[in-house]
Amino acid sequence: MTFTVAVAGASGYAGGEMLRLLLAHPQARIGALTAHANAGSRLGEHHPHLRTLADRVLAPTHVDNLVGHDVVVLALPHGASGALAAQLEERGSHAVLVDLGADHRLEDAAAWRQFYGSAHAGTWPYGLPELVRADTLTRQRDELAGVRRIAVPGCNVTAVTLALQPGVAAGVVDAGDVVAVLAVGYSGAGKALKGHLLASEALGAAAPYAVGGTHRHIPEIAQNLRVAGAAQVRISFTPVLVPMARGILATVTAPVAAGVDAAALRAIWEAAYADEPFVEVLAEGVWPSTASVLGSNTALVQVALDEAAGRVVTVTAIDNLVKGTAGGALQSLNLALGLPETLGLPVDGVAP
Repeated sequence: MTFTVAVAGASGYAGGEMLRLLLAHPQARIGALTAHANAGSRLGEHHPHLRTLADRVLAPTHVDNLVGHDVVVLALPHGASGALAAQLEERGSHAVLVDLGADHRLEDAAAWRQFYGSAHAGTWPYGLPELVRADTLTRQRDELAGVRRIAVPGCNVTAVTLALQPGVAAGVVDAGDVVAVLAVGYSGAGKALKGHLLASEALGAAAPYAVGGTHRHIPEIAQNLRVAGAAQVRISFTPVLVPMARGILATVTAPVAAGVDAAALRAIWEAAYADEPFVEVLAEGVWPSTASVLGSNTALVQVALDEAAGRVVTVTAIDNLVKGTAGGALQSLNLALGLPETLGLPVDGVAP
């Protein structure tokens, strides 16, 4: 089978990365490409690396340009996807909708209003296939088969969830005291021109942001850990922009149950990801690096025990634009369409 895909918000980083992956998918056919402020310009002005699409002209992001496709990817700022999805439904579109933004990730409308300050657009099936579901003792991939709506996780959320969920699901980690510090590449901040994102400000500097429990990914992380089996979740989450274009390196710690040693922790993490095509627990003593996952849909994970502190220490590396966004989206879309989950997705990175 082949399927046609329209990408709304094609001029941004997430939209461009989705297009790069779709170009390598043997059954995807790229249809309309749309943008808001950049409508009327050529895609190559924004993504010169996408040579085969460089001459395509971006249409306005309007429902008329998106109907008639098998799949519509919404690579839009938060607050925009919900309205456009509603318009597509009103027009009778039968497309699978894939939201790369935040609008449909959260189940708790009050949490959405608290962190995003607007009305909640509703909850869609969650696009993290590896997410452990304590209620059914399965993975989220079982919930994605045949769905018509997909809410793609936040990039930081993917990293923290994959880092900690094995211990939560096994009942050996206390999610009531989670500390997560993430080194994040600048593409995670989007393409908007802002003073603190200029090269003159960013190069040679590391800068925290959304400090003190204000980051919008916090309720989503908590939601996932509860799905994985946590009775309660309390997390201190601090992202730090570092001078690299792509990547997330997440260091996540939490208390470990008494009597659980380092060997037992490793066995739990290895068993949790033994059959996952895109998540690898590295050999003992080998630590993840963002350089090893650039351009790939791979997550590299390491786990250790800090005996003196009584805490598990996990380090996880992902490419925020691939496994953290477009790759996770395509992985979930494959499941929704009944295709092999790994189809069109790279596991090998790019180096140097």
